[in-house]
Amino acid sequence: MKTTKIKIRQRILVTFRLVLFISYLLTGIIFSIAVEIFPVGRYEHSHQLANFLARNQILLAILLMMFSVTLIATHLLASSITRPIEKLDKFALEIGKGNFIPNDFEFKEVELEDLNNALNQSVRQLGIYDNEQKTFFQNVSHELRTPLMSIQCYAEGIACGIMDPQQASATILQETEKLSELVTDLLYIAKIDNITTAYTKQEVDLIAVIHECANRQQAVASKKNIQFIFNFQAKVITFTGIKELLARAVDNLISNAIRYAKSRITLGCFQNGRQVKISVIDDGQGIEPEVMPHVFERFHKGSTGNTGIGLSIVNSIAKQHNGGVVAKNLDDGGAMFTITLEE
Repeated sequence: MKTTKIKIRQRILVTFRLVLFISYLLTGIIFSIAVEIFPVGRYEHSHQLANFLARNQILLAILLMMFSVTLIATHLLASSITRPIEKLDKFALEIGKGNFIPNDFEFKEVELEDLNNALNQSVRQLGIYDNEQKTFFQNVSHELRTPLMSIQCYAEGIACGIMDPQQASATILQETEKLSELVTDLLYIAKIDNITTAYTKQEVDLIAVIHECANRQQAVASKKNIQFIFNFQAKVITFTGIKELLARAVDNLISNAIRYAKSRITLGCFQNGRQVKISVIDDGQGIEPEVMPHVFERFHKGSTGNTGIGLSIVNSIAKQHNGGVVAKNLDDGGAMFTITLEE
């Protein structure tokens, strides 16, 4: 059964009008009785009026009843307003204690119903965020433990003289580099997720940013005999955004493409009105079908993945620019990642 919603202001006005109506009604009854029983002009002096009031208990009783009705109506009005507010107050205290379970309250007042819906929506979002944080820290502890255990194992092997120092040192350096990259990514995630972090948006030349990112990773690509191919709609494509974050997103996509590409990576940028698309295409084996639905989830790695954080950072950055990122396998082989940005 659907509950009829009314505004608190309307409720107060209706209640007070009712109280006034009752008061006027009772006052009319009093005067009618007084005029009927005691005609006007019968008492001309104050002592006569006092005698009138003393002898007529009915009049006093009616006056007392008027006062009682008004008092009760006021109390009921106050209770009808404060009771739902007290319920919402207790609910807010539960939220503060970390109890992120929506309530099933229903209110007749529009304002209270809107407030309750807003609180429930906040609770749902906080619950999702809380679960994500718990999962995040569990994954972080696991990802940090693996390289640390490897470093400890090889270091003890060198100390005990049971491992070749040169080979063990190379492994330690490799694991240290992986650990350093992981910590850098974790710090970047914390920076992106921090709602208090102040970023300055500016007009960014995306073509220049893509060239800069490709130049930074040219040495790594050259070692694997991978060539960069540029496919731009224009020489200059600008977008109002956060240059640091946009560069990081492109860097992560290029780094990911280098890991899987065979011989070439195609970098593209296209603009359509207020929307801009940045694409990174590799000629590798493509994304495994079982990995595709989770490719942008934090710490989810493919068979040859690294930390499982890079693509999730790209996704977060795209969302901060009113866009998103999608991945798909191409018919002729390879994978294509496309960032969509919108002003």
